[in-house]
Amino acid sequence: MKHFDDRRHALKALTAGLALSGLPTAARAQKKYGPGVSDTEIKIGQTLPYSGPASAYGQLGRAQAAYFKSLNDRGGINGRKINFISLDDGFSPPKVVEQTRKLVEQDEVAFIFGTLGTPLNLAIRQYLNARKVPQLFIAAGSARFADPAGFPWTMGWQPTLRGEALFYARNVLATKPAAKIGALFQDDDFGKEMVAGLKEGLGDKAALLVSAESFQATDPTIDSQMVSMKASGADTVMLFTYSKQAAQAIRKISELGWKPDIYLHLGSASIGATLQPAGLERSVGVMSAGFIKDPTDPQWSKDPELAPFFEWAKKYMPDANMADSLNIAGYSYAQTIEQVLRQCGNDLTRENIMKQAASLKDLRLGALLPGSLINTSATDYRVVEHMVLQRFDGRVWQLSK
Repeated sequence: MKHFDDRRHALKALTAGLALSGLPTAARAQKKYGPGVSDTEIKIGQTLPYSGPASAYGQLGRAQAAYFKSLNDRGGINGRKINFISLDDGFSPPKVVEQTRKLVEQDEVAFIFGTLGTPLNLAIRQYLNARKVPQLFIAAGSARFADPAGFPWTMGWQPTLRGEALFYARNVLATKPAAKIGALFQDDDFGKEMVAGLKEGLGDKAALLVSAESFQATDPTIDSQMVSMKASGADTVMLFTYSKQAAQAIRKISELGWKPDIYLHLGSASIGATLQPAGLERSVGVMSAGFIKDPTDPQWSKDPELAPFFEWAKKYMPDANMADSLNIAGYSYAQTIEQVLRQCGNDLTRENIMKQAASLKDLRLGALLPGSLINTSATDYRVVEHMVLQRFDGRVWQLSK
């Protein structure tokens, strides 16, 4: 009985000590784990198009995998290593549904991270929200991924498609008020949302949009659409496309001897994935909404905020094409996830992971353009919002002053 009494007295003393120190401290010390988390591991799931029509974007996943490896080499998150499972979805909605279900139900990941594309994310959004699985920092800009009231488990990362299209409309109205605008758009939720945002931004000048040509992501070419657009008399072209079709469009515009102003969707504003395949000389003058630094631009070569990126790239992605902005984008997406997981402390339930994603305060990522701070809340799921017009000069993107 003596040992039992001693244990009972010790337990009382411990309980009293916790009461005196206050419950918040006890709560912080307590470990709370959801699926995919243990004392040694945090399991993150993802699908990306490593094959198919959008395969250039597989580079996002390669950069993120390299970042998580560097994070693990630094000890992980509070001693927990990241187990990053990134599967090929071929940019196919049925495939993304199949692979996401596997990640959630078989691999039991803590959350889904960085899936590419508006139609693909819409295909899995209802499923993940019904199961209360965070769908975090997806590589898609639909405003529907910033809807905490309707879909509280889904959050984008980049500027919204609507915001981007409004940005272009404002610029055209300010600099070329009599423009004749042609829009090439992918015939899905992504492209249609950008066209709708453009029309909204043009307002009572919506008639400036004289041509809207659509295509399917699997179409081998968009040549006929560009011929039709030129015939419409358009002198300003909006490329609401991913990299493959954007490169094709820029090449075709050059072949036609056509000289319109060209605005390029920010998700395709990669020198490596879009402009090099199109031809750098053909791409001179192309404009886009810049939100992230171009590591090949001399103005950032000695930028102290980018020094960690250059060191990381040299060690963990030595063969990567630094002209491909998907590398620095993937790095930044992964940094944002790191911040969320660090804020979680030892409460790594899905509920707290989502709560912390919606509690980012003045987060500054060195790769974002100056003046960009990330702030999220339970009612505001917009992550990166700051944009600046940039123009390609044949070598790098030049920011408007």
